[in-house]
Amino acid sequence: MIRFLQVVSYTGLLLTALPGLFVFLGLLAFQDYTRWLLTGSVLWFTTAPFWVGRQTTQKTNQ
Repeated sequence: MIRFLQVVSYTGLLLTALPGLFVFLGLLAFQDYTRWLLTGSVLWFTTAPFWVGRQTTQKTNQ
């Protein structure tokens, strides 16, 4: 479950960073940029608190 949350969170983080670059390069309109930025922000802020800063327990044989 945590792995799924991490994938969704990092996808949201990419959706906040990459559209800014695309607008700078002239590949994306500003209106579309705001939609992608909002989508990415919602993804990140709704999934990241559930896994960031938590330690995973792993059983090790010693």
